[in-house]
Amino acid sequence: QVQLVESGGGLVQAGGSLKLSCAASGGTFMTHSMGWFRQHPGEEREHVATISWRGRTIDYVDSVKGRFTISRDNAENTVYLEMKDLKPEDTAVYYCARDSNPFHWPTRSDDFDSWGQGTQVTVSS
Repeated sequence: QVQLVESGGGLVQAGGSLKLSCAASGGTFMTHSMGWFRQHPGEEREHVATISWRGRTIDYVDSVKGRFTISRDNAENTVYLEMKDLKPEDTAVYYCARDSNPFHWPTRSDDFDSWGQGTQVTVSS
């Protein structure tokens, strides 16, 4: 099973930017869609963005459209989440995840079977 390791989280002021990375190892990366999720304290995990295996299809939750950009580098087995104009409500633990099936577009969180350990993003007002 693939191992996913997120990095790039931290503390930033509102309006600032961060770029998260998720490095995959030990499994197939380039044939699987990848997603970013986040979990606010005391809440359920929510979908943030998904990118297809070749990067041709991308989807975002409405609250981050125009501010976040998901991308991937299949040569480096890495998926990224660039976050701009951050808001306090973006504060959460961010997780990357891999779709369980190759060449598949995931439609729900249950479609993802491999998860990273998460990286904390804190946005101060």
